[in-house]
Amino acid sequence: MSFTAAVLTLYPEMFPGPLGTSLAGRALAEGKWALDAVQIRDFAADRHRSVDDTPAGGGAGMVMRADVLATALDATAARHPALPILAMTPRGAPLAQARVRRLADGPGALILCGRFEGIDQRLFDARAIEEVSIGDYILSGGEMAALTLLDACIRLLPGVMGAASSGDDESFETGLLEYPHYTRPTTWEGRTIPQVLRSGDHARIDAWRKAEAETITRLRRPDLWERHGGAPGRSPSGARHEDGTKS
Repeated sequence: MSFTAAVLTLYPEMFPGPLGTSLAGRALAEGKWALDAVQIRDFAADRHRSVDDTPAGGGAGMVMRADVLATALDATAARHPALPILAMTPRGAPLAQARVRRLADGPGALILCGRFEGIDQRLFDARAIEEVSIGDYILSGGEMAALTLLDACIRLLPGVMGAASSGDDESFETGLLEYPHYTRPTTWEGRTIPQVLRSGDHARIDAWRKAEAETITRLRRPDLWERHGGAPGRSPSGARHEDGTKS
């Protein structure tokens, strides 16, 4: 059974969007994943197809109605009963690569995309919904966040990336940021590819890449480095670079 993305949105025309191109688009055409983009307004009960109303207690903006969303959610969940239900919201748990991998290993996800000021809290109280955030900033709606989440999952599906191991060393897969990459020409604007990468010595190359990943993580993301087990303020490794300096 292929990975299924069921997306509840006011703008189903946004899907597959960029996921219809490149590796994800090819995988969609080949049936490696499936998309069900659901228009929330189709489940509104009034002739205006209203999905929102003014916030209780006053305030700016509009709030998405729990009754309309619940009807849409329940109908979609009935078609995809195996899918976990997620809502893209800035108050959700930060999305991490480990969660992406678990989703990619499963049957897919049913994703609710909010709009306006947010969603009536009673929906979250009444349904088992995992709230997910892709960062500490505000978007116009959950659609772009859903596309980001799905892209992260789809690239991990079997047969999507060219080589099964091509994502193993990428940022966050090992708890570290990724090491620097180089390619031809050997020299560009007076800058040369590090000699170790041209040595053919795979053990030395692996050690260099590990040391670089640790150093970059320690300097740029001390929060990740600390979670990885590094001691703040201490060199992450004793490996020496080609210029003789330590990491």
